[in-house]
Amino acid sequence: MSTRTNSGRRTVRLLDDAVAVLGLPGAAAGMYLAALSVLSARPIGAAPNTVEVGDFLNVTVVVPAHNEQLNIEATVISLLDTDYPSHHRRVAVVADNCSDETAVRARRAGADVLVRTDPVNRGKGFALEHGFAQAMGDGWTNMVVVVDADTIVSRNLLAALMQRVSAGEHAVQADYQVRNPGDSWRTRLLHIAFTAFHEVRSSGRERLGLSCGLRGNGMAFTTEALVRAPHQAHSVVEDLEYGIRLARAGIRVAYVSQAWVRGDMPANAAASQTQRDRWEGGRRMIRKSQGRALAREAIATGNPVLADLAVDLYVPPLGQLVMALTIGFAAATGTGLGGRRQRAVYVHGIGLVGVVLHVGRAWKASGTGLGGMVDLARAPAYVAWKLIRRVQQTVGQREAIPSNWVRTARAGENIDAVINEGAR
Repeated sequence: MSTRTNSGRRTVRLLDDAVAVLGLPGAAAGMYLAALSVLSARPIGAAPNTVEVGDFLNVTVVVPAHNEQLNIEATVISLLDTDYPSHHRRVAVVADNCSDETAVRARRAGADVLVRTDPVNRGKGFALEHGFAQAMGDGWTNMVVVVDADTIVSRNLLAALMQRVSAGEHAVQADYQVRNPGDSWRTRLLHIAFTAFHEVRSSGRERLGLSCGLRGNGMAFTTEALVRAPHQAHSVVEDLEYGIRLARAGIRVAYVSQAWVRGDMPANAAASQTQRDRWEGGRRMIRKSQGRALAREAIATGNPVLADLAVDLYVPPLGQLVMALTIGFAAATGTGLGGRRQRAVYVHGIGLVGVVLHVGRAWKASGTGLGGMVDLARAPAYVAWKLIRRVQQTVGQREAIPSNWVRTARAGENIDAVINEGAR
């Protein structure tokens, strides 16, 4: 009996060790997020309120737009209303392969319009390259700012970005927020998620002097940066791709918390599903194509910016991380029965504590209060939905990640029509 008992205990310990080892990546991710959350709790410091006369840089705002007639006028008006001298600022809308009135309405709102028609080289990355080339072509521009066509901006956006550039940065990123958090529980949850990913993580990385990464909206570059690291990023997550390219050229992305851009997010399930599939699928693609090489480069050079970008690539979406740690914690509890040590419980538990701290920090920073907490209670159903989507893409006929420009459907639009429009 004693031999059987000892054998059983050894088996339990082996199972416990195995589950603990499996949980180490998730625990490391949770601790990474917790560390950034703690660092983000301290204010970075306010930007100067004024800029001396004569210190203004010449700024071109490039707005890539594909069939954005519903939003483009409001975006242009918001940009022209920024607190920045008009003779040092111009707004250029790149109407890329449009079949609607985007160009007409953008011009009517006061923007310069660059009409681009190329049925082969399609997508936001190509539109940005075209806009950058035009902005730099006459030698007038010192800084190029990118704002999406469904966005409104803070009045201090250009001044705040310019101040960081004038202080020596070559790439900067404003806080990217959700414009319509009150439309549905999905947009409210997305608002908290954006706060976690854009504000909390970016603030923590900024405190460490790392690159906060690019978010695709509200980002700015000096013309020198665009020469040192030509854009040439054409994936569905061109911002992530170009942020890595900048880091390899020795340029970090600084976070500007004092200014914001707010973009429309889908309120219905179908449009939200399409958007999340593109974002997460694009990150997986970049992780597979560049993750290992980036990690090796970071180790070889001892570059902390590259190391952090490599770590960020391997941190899974919060929903997937919570699901994995929860399942592991439940399994660890089972394997620990009858044994005095439960290493797996501690490993998965530490990871879960880190994630809870991160989400709690994001909830507080989001300002959603009790309503946001109620929405977080819906998160398990949202995570389950995302997990089902992930399984559907992994098993059977996996949907290809679109390389062309498929914009997110707006309120009242038919999602299938928008997808078909992007395929043309």
